Amino acid sequence: MGRRSAQTPKYPGWVWAALAAVVVVAAAALIAVTGIFPQLQSAVQPDPPGQQETPTQPPLEQDQPATASGAAPCIALPVLASLENADMVKALASAYSAKLRDVDGKCVTVTVTQEKSGVAAGKVAAGFASTPATERPAVWLPDSSAWLAVAGEQSPNSLVSGKGQSVAASGIVLAMPRSMAEAIGWDKEAPSWSEVFAAAADPGVWQRLGHEDWGTFKFGKASPTVSTSGLMALLTSYGVAGGDVKDIERQAVTEGPVIEKVRAAELSTSHYMATPEHFLWHARQADDTGKVHDFLSAVIVDEKSVWDYNKGISSNDGVNKQAGPAPKEPLLAVYPSDGVFVADNPGVVLSGDWVSTGQRLAAEDFLKFAATEQGQATVTSAGYRSIRGAVDPQVAATGHYAESLQELPLPAVDVLAAVQESFPDVRKRARALFLLDVSGSMEDEIAPGVTRLQGAKDAVTKALEHFTGDDQVGLAAFSQRGEGPLEPGLVSPVAPFAGNKADILAKLNALQPIAATPLFEAVGTFAAQQAAEYKADSINTIILLSDGRNESSHPADLASVTTLLGSQHHTTPVLVFTLAYGSEADTSTLRAIAKASGAHFYDATDPGRLEAVLGDLVTSF
Repeated sequence: MGRRSAQTPKYPGWVWAALAAVVVVAAAALIAVTGIFPQLQSAVQPDPPGQQETPTQPPLEQDQPATASGAAPCIALPVLASLENADMVKALASAYSAKLRDVDGKCVTVTVTQEKSGVAAGKVAAGFASTPATERPAVWLPDSSAWLAVAGEQSPNSLVSGKGQSVAASGIVLAMPRSMAEAIGWDKEAPSWSEVFAAAADPGVWQRLGHEDWGTFKFGKASPTVSTSGLMALLTSYGVAGGDVKDIERQAVTEGPVIEKVRAAELSTSHYMATPEHFLWHARQADDTGKVHDFLSAVIVDEKSVWDYNKGISSNDGVNKQAGPAPKEPLLAVYPSDGVFVADNPGVVLSGDWVSTGQRLAAEDFLKFAATEQGQATVTSAGYRSIRGAVDPQVAATGHYAESLQELPLPAVDVLAAVQESFPDVRKRARALFLLDVSGSMEDEIAPGVTRLQGAKDAVTKALEHFTGDDQVGLAAFSQRGEGPLEPGLVSPVAPFAGNKADILAKLNALQPIAATPLFEAVGTFAAQQAAEYKADSINTIILLSDGRNESSHPADLASVTTLLGSQHHTTPVLVFTLAYGSEADTSTLRAIAKASGAHFYDATDPGRLEAVLGDLVTSF
């Protein structure tokens, strides 16, 4: 509607009345004779502010299943998903298979396997060289296009061509316990990412807000080497350091001042974990005791994980999920004002020579189904946004989703690769003590000629490759003869790894099985020592590996150990990651120890998994 003149003509009232009558009569005549007035009215009536008409998108295609199933044997279509989106991809596979399919005259059987995003990208880049041909996927459906870029950058002969077809979306948000979001005001007014990082770096933020009992701001991030939310968190850190999260350029990624700012920002990370599910598992454990604030202030995760958590779904490994009651305190999804990265879940048909023509056709048919109205209904019911941005209202209510996403653009491929490759340099440093059980049972063989202790030595040697020269690493071991003291105790003090590596390896290889298992005394002793030497600029941790249960008559018990770890948590937290090694390990006790310290329990009761499990563990710092 045009702007009104500054001076409207003034007429006598009877003139305005007459004009109004004429308009009414004319309108009535138009309605009676032509019936077009409603259309005319629509054409000339201006849209109210903020309600201007936008072009409508064409409707989604309808699924067109076959009228009869194709012939057997069916085409086997293996799909590789991420840990984060595996449930949704499995739901799509189930919905697709629920209807008759005929691809090139054959029926189709879809199977879905899952892997950490970064691990899967590495396998794709390597051409699945170490994977048997019969187990290689025909379709890769990671939860973010970032991994397509990373895999392509790592391999000169990439199996991935193009950008893939997005089948769903999930924003990478800041998840906070509701009371914490309300206390800092982010439930009402979204902060910028810069404000988020500033609050995380402020040790007195909760005290000034009247919540001294919450301790420091505990900021959780997953590892950017394997997790989408971890990679996006690191991208965001670079954006904040470079002054613009919407435009992360390569020169900023490689500039010394920016790298120093990122390194400083990472100091506010409480610790890293392999997947966001690990953090949410511990948050749920803390929530069950009414102490969620003791473990978590905020963690960067995908929206769908917030929905899962608030429903009562949790997982201690990102793979096996369990359902329970809703948490006492839900998480709020906070959407920073300058936007969020979005996991776009692209599906690609791999170009490997093991992918048959039939599999390629079946893959295209499956991905086509995912984009139909029926496929997208499956996507939204699984907690995701559709490719059109639609979200299930009940999902949005439970997950506290925003109505829409302000999406941050992914940087160029070389920038993504540079950011990920920088992680060992910029991550918060570790102050880690390996604590090994050297009781008599460690002499048992796990394979012909290989004892438990030798298997542990080999796994620790491999895990040490994760550390850089300015991490601080040490080694201790524990056993006991009769009522005697801990043996051998501290064998290589915690010190800068650059100068300590050779000593650790030499002392590690010299360890021998002794006798009993003074588990509680060992944990209490070394946790107290680590706390006494606590470094605020490092992740202070113990990696405990045990194959048995406490056998000491010394006064330490589980209650005293967990009380000690809990009391240290606010001021000098020492994370005790526990690893159950062998079928005789006391898993319930090791779980309790890890939980009390805010760390994670890892299961290697199958000794053959020790190296892989320990490799997963060391991504936590």
